[in-house]
Amino acid sequence: MQRVELVFVPAPGIGHLVSMAEFAKRLLERDARLSMTILVMVTEFTSNVSAYARSLQGSKNNRVRYIYLPQTDCPFEEEQKKSVENAVSRLMESYKPHVKDAITKHVLSDSETKLAGLVGDFFCTCMIDVAKEFNVPPYLFFTSGAASLGFMMLYMPIYHNKFKKVFEFSDDPYDVPTFANHVPSNVLPSAVYDKEGGGYDCFLKHGILFNETKGIIINTFSELETHAIDVLASDKNIPPIYPVGPILDLKNAKKGSMEECENIMKWLDDQPPSSVLFLCFGSLGGFEPPQIVQIAIALKRSGLRFLWSIRPPKAKKIPRNGSTDCSNNNLDNGALFPKGFLKETKDIGMICGWAPQVDVLAHKAIGGFVSHCGWNSILESIWFGVPIAAWPIYAEQQLNAFQIVKELGLAEEIKMDYRIINDVIVGADEIEKAITSLMEKDNPIRKRFAEMKEKSRSAVCDGGSSFASVGCFIEKIMEE
Repeated sequence: MQRVELVFVPAPGIGHLVSMAEFAKRLLERDARLSMTILVMVTEFTSNVSAYARSLQGSKNNRVRYIYLPQTDCPFEEEQKKSVENAVSRLMESYKPHVKDAITKHVLSDSETKLAGLVGDFFCTCMIDVAKEFNVPPYLFFTSGAASLGFMMLYMPIYHNKFKKVFEFSDDPYDVPTFANHVPSNVLPSAVYDKEGGGYDCFLKHGILFNETKGIIINTFSELETHAIDVLASDKNIPPIYPVGPILDLKNAKKGSMEECENIMKWLDDQPPSSVLFLCFGSLGGFEPPQIVQIAIALKRSGLRFLWSIRPPKAKKIPRNGSTDCSNNNLDNGALFPKGFLKETKDIGMICGWAPQVDVLAHKAIGGFVSHCGWNSILESIWFGVPIAAWPIYAEQQLNAFQIVKELGLAEEIKMDYRIINDVIVGADEIEKAITSLMEKDNPIRKRFAEMKEKSRSAVCDGGSSFASVGCFIEKIMEE
């Protein structure tokens, strides 16, 4: 039996690697003829990527391998000051020779293996050229949702051909085909307003190149994004789409210390069911002290039980309350929290610098999630049926927030158009109103979330929509 191999090229971000690695596992489970090579890019800015890949290498599956690529000399730190999106894209360009070399040495040298395709993610459209050189089909793995894909792939080229300029903040919304409602300008990704740094040109280029792939794998499921998927699937001018989600790492390779994790889970074990509000804003979601003060005031006023994961501003340590010892912290508590906050909330709240998000969302004590609306976080929240209060921060998160608040009715809004780069302070009143509403037992969002939870799990089971889509993708690559 000839082995059929796919090569995966994720960008060097933990969310990109996790999704693609989990999808590779799903393919291996479905067809014994398949094997996978995942090329890992390690930079000084993404040490967690290397750690995650090493944790996966410990598995006993000999049909998947991880190959570490040499670092390049791309001036990433200098470039990202202008545009993070453009910097990552240029970094990917610099890796093309290493990708070619790895495929030649590790895949094509095996006479028993047929290279069936190269799967790159959003930032890796430059790898389409590599696939063409090896005469194999290129595929796109889109780590965000179908509606966002439609904005980049369908709407941006139309907009550019008509106006020939970057987007502008305007009172006039945009008619994006993959959204059922008109999209306000203030929820579009920050990159599309960026002319000088190259963010707009970067998004436009990627969106156009998506059309040169032989298929687009999307980490979503039909029952969640019915409108967007129908629009994409009915457009004969774009490649076939494969909604295969939710693709999640439910084993959650731990990034914090075991002691830290045990303290958090022990505290949650002592809380009543569905009583705790979880606040977590992703690996880059660190607020400055004035905003932290407003969140603290809102939590105190609400009287809600809470678990608050704070990314410390400017590398300061975070004072903890609850069951976690903070005796070694030298930080003046008043620099982050209102006077008396830690003492007055010690019986109902816990503050930590890191939290095992999947384990926390799976815990019976969690009743709500204040989230930055990263796509992986949204899918995890849906999987465990934990309603969201939307507080986006960067990248495409504002668009995600608009979708789950206005399109899908799956979230309360804290501030849908918030951008951390604007130094806007969201007031305690606004935060308190949203989180109090979210945690009410009769909030209709809870019922919708419970229904979507069941649909997300059914989608990946035998006979489900995503299960069928994975099967169609396997058939596609076997035909090539």
